Amino acid sequence: MNPTRRTVLIAATATAGAALAPSPLATAAPRAAAATPPHASYWYPDTLPAGTPGPGITWRSLKSWRAADDPDLDCNAASVPLAARFTPTPANPTARSGQARIQALVSFGPTSGNPSQGSATADYYALTHWAYLDELVFWGGSAGEGLILAPNAPVVDAAHRHGVPVLGNVFLPPAAYGGQLRWTRDLVQRDAAGHYPLAAQLVAVAAAYGFDGWFLNAETGGGNTALGTAVLGFVKELRALAAARGQRVTWYDAMTVNGTVSWQGALNNQNQAFFRAADDMFVDFRWSAGTLASSGTKADGLGRSRYQLWAGVDVESNGSGTYVDWDAIVPASKPHITSVGLYRPEWTRNHLPADQRAPEYFHAADDRFWTGRSLDPARPDTSDPWRAPAVSVADRSTVTSVPFASVFNTGHGLRWYEEGAVTSDAPWNHLGLQDRLPSRRWVVRTAGERPTVTFDFADAWRGGSSVLVAGEPDQPVVVDLYQTRLPIGVNTVVELTYRSESGEVNVESAVATAEPGTAGETPPYRYLAVNSVNAVKSVNGWQTVTVPLTGLSGTVHALGVRLTATEGPVRWRLGGLAVRADGTPPAPAAPSGARVTAANGGDLRLAWNPAPGTVRHHTLHRLLPDGTRRFLGATAQRAYFLSGLRPEQGEKAARFEVRAVGELYNASTPVTVTHPW
Repeated sequence: MNPTRRTVLIAATATAGAALAPSPLATAAPRAAAATPPHASYWYPDTLPAGTPGPGITWRSLKSWRAADDPDLDCNAASVPLAARFTPTPANPTARSGQARIQALVSFGPTSGNPSQGSATADYYALTHWAYLDELVFWGGSAGEGLILAPNAPVVDAAHRHGVPVLGNVFLPPAAYGGQLRWTRDLVQRDAAGHYPLAAQLVAVAAAYGFDGWFLNAETGGGNTALGTAVLGFVKELRALAAARGQRVTWYDAMTVNGTVSWQGALNNQNQAFFRAADDMFVDFRWSAGTLASSGTKADGLGRSRYQLWAGVDVESNGSGTYVDWDAIVPASKPHITSVGLYRPEWTRNHLPADQRAPEYFHAADDRFWTGRSLDPARPDTSDPWRAPAVSVADRSTVTSVPFASVFNTGHGLRWYEEGAVTSDAPWNHLGLQDRLPSRRWVVRTAGERPTVTFDFADAWRGGSSVLVAGEPDQPVVVDLYQTRLPIGVNTVVELTYRSESGEVNVESAVATAEPGTAGETPPYRYLAVNSVNAVKSVNGWQTVTVPLTGLSGTVHALGVRLTATEGPVRWRLGGLAVRADGTPPAPAAPSGARVTAANGGDLRLAWNPAPGTVRHHTLHRLLPDGTRRFLGATAQRAYFLSGLRPEQGEKAARFEVRAVGELYNASTPVTVTHPW
């Protein structure tokens, strides 16, 4: 079986619901071009198929792509640089650092029609367990749509925020699935100087779009040694060009050095030249314990890390119910053999029946997949036949600088909230709005009854979700939230925003200024009282309290909360957490140059110039004739598409307000752009 021959088309629609950024007051005349929704880009290497594309499909040639001519580049270019990450003391003694890594091949949507900036549904694969991932491949491609996929910006921004590189996908399909050998030859064509122009194009695309390299999957059969030699030369040049731009190349175990397609399920003499030419190699699913062991030995002999081999694990059909010979990859009693390549972990969403596509069902399945049956990385269930990544792989974190803030936004929701109030009751998804999220979900420490801890979507302080602690705890409960490297200054405070729905809870902030002595130990927390006297504000039932780190110095290594129930049962929500300097933080500068770039009835494209400094995202509101504001959406990009707008009664021009939102969720002054009807 070779699952890489399949692509999944997931229905997705692009509508207004994830937004914009500011500009000076302007009335901008639209260009003559009609406003069309932006989608993730895809191409053929050079020549296009015969005939005409199907509905909603645009055939494009990578060879003719130019950044300056790309109409969707502002919507598709990622805005978050790849964050540096560190490895804290592991949550359990079985999780290791410096050995096996995790790669995931994920289809977030269809090849064509994949929205650039989210869509109006919460039913989305909102990946949140980034702490265990080392590489994400934006999977897809088909003979009838396009073979080369650039990741959409929301996926890249969310991954980068958590320190995970994202690769685009080059898929040359088998002939049985429409593959044509001419597309392979197109890809590796050479110019008069002997170079591979499409290698340079791939690097240019990744640089312009802001992602991190390419996954090469050449599965079209019928080649010969001459073609194999040409492909190898192409991979070598691509890697050299990519490395110069900080990009990487991963090779899929399909084509061999003689140009034929013959999946080896191993690193051997048939494919080692490609492995040496690339940064990593995905080992096809045909592996066995013996072939992985020999592959690791061969990688060692080539002077390469055995953990640059991803042993393919196909979870598309059965997810966490998949049988895997885990001891052949990540044995518990000896060093790991290779790394793990998860093929299609979006099963955690796709397998859900139609009546269970709400976010809470997805996250329950996703937590089971990444954390294991215990749902607590600090106490893994070693008898679980599914060896979840948290059992074997140490988590990583990117929380290293102050100010730091999170409202526990997972990147999708049933509504949009601002300061505890619903400002849009439309479901939405936009991964680019996802916060840096707790990596260990959920570590709960108590000597008594353990409450449940989940992301919940029925209420939020900002965005679409909050952390809900529910149960009847009879002893104090510590919930680990973040592993950090945050410097403590003389005026550093921890800020918590929370509310109680039922029961009575005494709240303390848990702060550790050192690492645990060994893996699996509790961080050496100090528990700081959260007193209402330190309340910054109380809005819509949510209370925001600052806790000075008086008497502490050095570096914050871990953050959590300790809850002691005085009356139950308890339903307690954490809506926000921040570490910042005391006082009122300055608002970010406003963007400039807001303008309507295209219009077609009630469909508009807007663009702006981002403000200098750090901006988390931009929000867009419509200012109505009666003076009220209507939330339209948010985005980390510098452009946005709005659809289906209509004039209000007596309105001659639509007025939009755009704001930049800073790290602490403080917004810039509004900037207005108008559009005459």
